[in-house]
Amino acid sequence: MSALVHTLHVLLAGVWLGSVVFTTFVVSPALKAMKWSEPERVATRSVIGRQFARVGAANLVLVLLFAVLDGFSGGFGPLFYVEYALLVLVFGLVAVHGAYFGRRLVDLAEAEKRAGSDGEVRALAERRHALQRLSLRVSQLSLLISTAVVALAVNA
Repeated sequence: MSALVHTLHVLLAGVWLGSVVFTTFVVSPALKAMKWSEPERVATRSVIGRQFARVGAANLVLVLLFAVLDGFSGGFGPLFYVEYALLVLVFGLVAVHGAYFGRRLVDLAEAEKRAGSDGEVRALAERRHALQRLSLRVSQLSLLISTAVVALAVNA
C-alpha cells in the first residue's frame, strides 16, 4: 500500500509541475505570439487562468494529501517537512497570483480600453507591463519551488 501511495504522490507532483511548465513555456508564448491587442490577450489569459485554477487547485490539494499519506505510510522524515513547507508556499504563490495579479491585470487592461487620451493609455500600459513583469517573477518562483517539490516527492 505504501508503494501505491508513494507512486501517486510522485505522479501527482509531476502532473502539477508539468502543468506549470506547459502554461509557462507553451501557453504564455502562444498568447504572446497572437496578433491581438493587449486587453484581448489579458482577457484570454484570465479565462485560461481561471480554468487552470480549478484544475490546478484540485491537483495541489491531492499532492498535499498524498504527501501526508506518504509520510504516514513511510515514516515522516525531514524531507517530508521541507516538502510540506514548500507546498504551503506554492499554495500561497498560486493564490496571490490568481487573486491579485490576474484580477489587477484584467482591471488595468479594461481601463486601457476605456482610456480617453494617449497619455492615459501609455500610463496604464506601463503599469500593466510592470505588473506583468512582477507576475512573471512570481510564476518563475512557483516553477522553481514546484520543481523542488517533485524532487522531494521522488526522494521522500
